[in-house]
Amino acid sequence: MSEKMNRSFQIRLAIILLALSLTSHIGFAPARTFTAAKPTFDTQFTGEASPPDEPLSLWYRRPAEKWVEALPVGNGRLGAMVFGGVESERLQLNEDTLYGGGPYDPNNPEALAALPEARRLIFEGKYAEAHKLVGDKMMARPIKQMPYQLIGDLLLTFHISTPNGADGLSSVANYRRDLNLDTAIASVNYQAGGVRFTREVFSSPVDQVIIVRLTAAVINAPNADVATPVDQVIIVRLTADLPGQVSVTAGMQTPQKATVEVEAPDTIVMRGINGESSGIAGALNFQSRVRLMAESGKTSADKNSISVSGADSVTMLIAAATSYKNYKDVSGDPEAIAKSHIAAASKKSFDSLRRDHIAEHQRLFRRVKLDLGATDAIRLPTEERILNFRAGNDPQLAALYFQYGRYLLISSSRPGTQPANLQGIWNEHMTPPWEGKYTININTEMNYWPAEITNLAECHEPLIRMVTELVENGSRTAKVQYGAGGWVCHHNTDLWRATAPIDGPLWGFWPTGGAWLCKHLWEHYEFNLDRSYLARVYPVMKGAAEFFVDTLVEEPKHKWLVTSPSISPENRHPADVAICAGPTMDIQILRDLFSNCIRAAQILGRDRAWRAKLTSVRDRLAPMQIGEAGQLQEWLEDWDMQAPERGHRHVSHLYGLHPSNQITERGTPDLFKAARRTLEIRGDAGTGWSLAWKINFWARLLDGDRAYRLLQMALALVGTPESGANGGGGVYPNLFDAHPPFQIDGNFGATSGITEMLLQSHAGEFNLLPALPKAWPTGSVTGLRARGGFEVDITWKQGKLASAQVRSTSGRACKVRYGEKAITLRLRRGQTVRLDETLSQ
Repeated sequence: MSEKMNRSFQIRLAIILLALSLTSHIGFAPARTFTAAKPTFDTQFTGEASPPDEPLSLWYRRPAEKWVEALPVGNGRLGAMVFGGVESERLQLNEDTLYGGGPYDPNNPEALAALPEARRLIFEGKYAEAHKLVGDKMMARPIKQMPYQLIGDLLLTFHISTPNGADGLSSVANYRRDLNLDTAIASVNYQAGGVRFTREVFSSPVDQVIIVRLTAAVINAPNADVATPVDQVIIVRLTADLPGQVSVTAGMQTPQKATVEVEAPDTIVMRGINGESSGIAGALNFQSRVRLMAESGKTSADKNSISVSGADSVTMLIAAATSYKNYKDVSGDPEAIAKSHIAAASKKSFDSLRRDHIAEHQRLFRRVKLDLGATDAIRLPTEERILNFRAGNDPQLAALYFQYGRYLLISSSRPGTQPANLQGIWNEHMTPPWEGKYTININTEMNYWPAEITNLAECHEPLIRMVTELVENGSRTAKVQYGAGGWVCHHNTDLWRATAPIDGPLWGFWPTGGAWLCKHLWEHYEFNLDRSYLARVYPVMKGAAEFFVDTLVEEPKHKWLVTSPSISPENRHPADVAICAGPTMDIQILRDLFSNCIRAAQILGRDRAWRAKLTSVRDRLAPMQIGEAGQLQEWLEDWDMQAPERGHRHVSHLYGLHPSNQITERGTPDLFKAARRTLEIRGDAGTGWSLAWKINFWARLLDGDRAYRLLQMALALVGTPESGANGGGGVYPNLFDAHPPFQIDGNFGATSGITEMLLQSHAGEFNLLPALPKAWPTGSVTGLRARGGFEVDITWKQGKLASAQVRSTSGRACKVRYGEKAITLRLRRGQTVRLDETLSQ
């Protein structure tokens, strides 16, 4: 990049970051228990660090100033955002069970009495009156759920001086911070005062601690105070360590009600209680512990901080836990948990901790490889690549973004942890946007779209477990608010598994959230074919169906069975409210729920009479309808063209296209055309997660170039015209998806969308390269999974299939399609079949 181009880029980036600072939800006023040296950002940065050797890396030539520039690490339970400062480092810490409040019952005892009147008003077309009644009598108490909260920060202040005693931070050379997706390690490297400093941070899923490692090495240069060329640094960083150059002071801060103290000469402990919310008192105790282990040097401590001076290296172990045992039990011992994790990790060498962490991460991460080609753009820092992506010629950034979604899912959702919430596990607020909980009218489900198809089935476990945990509270909501059997969950839930409708009628009175979640129970079975698993989750699916068998009502015009009251998520119809009966999305979700229950019962040989009853109820559900504009109707009535927000971010009635399989090119050609017309009317602009969903929609419509256009919008820097700024969307400099503000669902949705462009298996067959864009003429992917128990590898050249491999894990037959050609394969369990471009073996 020329000097003139570099100045232009820096000016553009500065303007964008200034806009972000004025509009984002960033920052809190913490009650500090330790004050680190505040970064002044007036350090002079010289030289240009070279890119990391690992192409699957996010990397930058300056420290992060804002949270949405910091880099995330996580082990599913413990998360940290790494800022990479020179004078100081901030590690913002999270633990996945630290939410506000405690166990509570939000069900509204007035709701049941109001239900018949609400239905009457809806069927009489008195929607505004129904909206008011629902808002007054049928919403949860409190009307908000509990927020995901933070632990606080680990703050490090570094002390660097040159051999002549001058301040070593006035000039820093060859600075680079990066996040290696293949190793799940965030690193910081720079030269100051004649020394090369290296910092590594990772959150170990094996040892359940966050590890920070500080080292220093001599720079073999004629003048140690002068920045050396990049090539010399790479060569001499392999020389012997320069002893005694690591000096750091560590402390902690938090906005929680907490204390911070030095418990031992090498250990800092934060003890606290979570915050109250909406009148629900905090019921969780939590603890975070930091142990500093220095090689040589001097360690000293005061009341709430520890200093190390003149060390060869320093390793820090960070543990955290709460008293949460489950959604109704908060009797855990966070001190015992945190102490045990620190004690066990302390017995291992740093090399062993690092090696075990990498091995466990790569066991999952390396299952899928995607190669879309690479250009010289790969040598640019990540934020420059984001700014340039719309101009084209950087296919590897799409592959990086794909793998970043997989990295984030591995890092925020592992067996035994909480599911990934609206922000995964990363959050710096006491009350984050939308409380950072589980919004289940699209966002939570989108988080898990990549789980099965990108070979991360284990990462699905936390969501599947949460669905089973919703049954108890959901059964109470069904009884108290509807007088019904089974269980129900509306458009949100939280750590405490609350299931009542929240926020208000426009957003929250939507009873099919739990039913949608049940699709994930079935999807996991479809990919793995584990009958014992199906037997465990079938009662959950059945209970969800039983609620609707009890509560569906007959609409007066066509005598179809419909939900009432309900909404098409968050979208107002021509009466300027959302409350209605039988929105299309509800009926699609229930058709899936009933069909999957029927199939599960058949597979398990259960409930013959109930299956017959459920089949008859399913057959009376309202059908999908095509409106006068050729669109798929969003409601029972043809209201789409009169709705106040024709370009609304939710496109809920296309659930039948994706993630469901009710609308397909060959199976329902008229509905397929209507779905396309719906997207044309809706337009491309949207929030981050909305753009991601549209990538999946256009892939299912077999239009790769249109899907790629949406990917370009999703991968634009937030706030720029390329991101579709009127509707929001885009990414932050750290590639976090922007609603805005940050929501992680768009990251996962984009990973799913890229997969759908390359492989689809929802329509009873494998479709190879169904929506390959012209922008990716040559490439390959290995390790994708298809329904029925298969793994698939695909290679293409000049925009056409070159070869494919299908591996069976189930011993089932499968139909494979490429364009108009299709063949049926009958494979043994463990057998691999290689196909050429004609689908011949």
